[in-house]
Amino acid sequence: MARRRSLVRLISLFVVLMMLCPFSRSATHVKHLPGFNAAPLPFRMETGYLTVDEVSGVELFYYFIESERNASEDPVLLWLSGGPGCSSFTALFFEIGPVKFRIAAYDGTVPTLYQNPYSWTKVSSIIFVDYPAGAGFSSPPVSQNYKTGDASCSNQVYVFLKKWLVEHPRFHSNDFYVAGDSQGGMIVPIVAQLIAQGNEVEDGPLINLQGYIIGNPRTGEEIDVKARVPFALGMGIISDEFAGLVQKNCAGQNDESPTTAACAAHLKTFQRYRWELSETDVLEPKCAVDFPRPKDVAGEYYKRSLKEDNFGNRLFRPPPAPELRCKGYAYYLGYFWANKNVTREALQIKKGTVREWQRCNTLDYVKDIPSSLPYQLNLLKRGYRALVYSGDHDMLIPFVGTKVWIKSLNFTVEDPWRSWSVDNQVAGYTVQYSHNLTFATVRDAGHTAPEYRPQQCFAMFDRWSSRKPL
Repeated sequence: MARRRSLVRLISLFVVLMMLCPFSRSATHVKHLPGFNAAPLPFRMETGYLTVDEVSGVELFYYFIESERNASEDPVLLWLSGGPGCSSFTALFFEIGPVKFRIAAYDGTVPTLYQNPYSWTKVSSIIFVDYPAGAGFSSPPVSQNYKTGDASCSNQVYVFLKKWLVEHPRFHSNDFYVAGDSQGGMIVPIVAQLIAQGNEVEDGPLINLQGYIIGNPRTGEEIDVKARVPFALGMGIISDEFAGLVQKNCAGQNDESPTTAACAAHLKTFQRYRWELSETDVLEPKCAVDFPRPKDVAGEYYKRSLKEDNFGNRLFRPPPAPELRCKGYAYYLGYFWANKNVTREALQIKKGTVREWQRCNTLDYVKDIPSSLPYQLNLLKRGYRALVYSGDHDMLIPFVGTKVWIKSLNFTVEDPWRSWSVDNQVAGYTVQYSHNLTFATVRDAGHTAPEYRPQQCFAMFDRWSSRKPL
């Protein structure tokens, strides 16, 4: 009995010590970022690795930014980017994080960063995690035959989160949200449900889950793709007659694998219309961007040697350079910044794990969960909150389809469709449903809405997370 009391006291002492420590011992407190002129940083940043699969040797890399307002009380977000296989670097540096790249022609030196006045970290702490294995700076699996998918990577993210909270016990009582966009919008509800179920059986540290946030989200439903034709019609990209032919000849068919020659021909024509434009924002100029590397190149990744630039930084295959006016130029700068030796030292990237960083990698990924809707429905009926938002100029996953699947949930409209504003200007439109579901469009924004309209999206998140009307 005395031995048991001693053990309890020892565990209690350990928990107290962990709570007194602002950062875990296995993580790195990042005090400066190459290209950013303020040192130490005007925000608290941590990076680290957590093992989520001992057998396959999978470690997920993360960036953690504490809220700049009141970290002890503000909500904590777990952010999951899309792809699958795109680094959370995308959200951190291009969407909702505290720094962004200053756009200037790349000259071989470290690209310059500036502080983002509309960072969501102004009012919340955010964990940006590179998932699944092989994305961003997360360690690739040991086996070349390793496969991942919706179910396995969702479980790994849940394991990651539990371990992270064990190392960060002072955030146990903060409101917690799972958030993400694009393909991340598919994984977010699955991870949120794992958290809810874990809480019910008291599996590991209890997580104060309040809900989830998804932007221009993929759901796995056919409407994600089928909405592109009515969206294009509404935007004046295609004619009424052509839209009618698609509707008539493709009825009942999967748009990604049509079964009739007539439907296949129409969709091929429609594809030409899509490729003339920037599909992620139909108003943006059509530019070269750093798409995920082709599978044939990815397969040779570890067999081929990297080249060095004039500064000794090892590069494999830089993406094509877009024009300076293109949004993708920031991604181009990000490639060089992340592959600089000084950057890897600042972020404490483990040597030998990721030879060349890419914003998005093509992975051996299985889409083994057909739809996120059952997970969303389950969460909402349990009383969790949800914010679903859409940039209204995205043709990749159009808001038109998002409205359709939300309507299929059969929730009651509690606050009808209306505009919401920032600085006395319409920022978008919103509708409030029963079961704490809010849907909002972001006017004149693309697929990753905060990247296009940072001020408006910050206001949207701040109001919603503060439980105020948009």
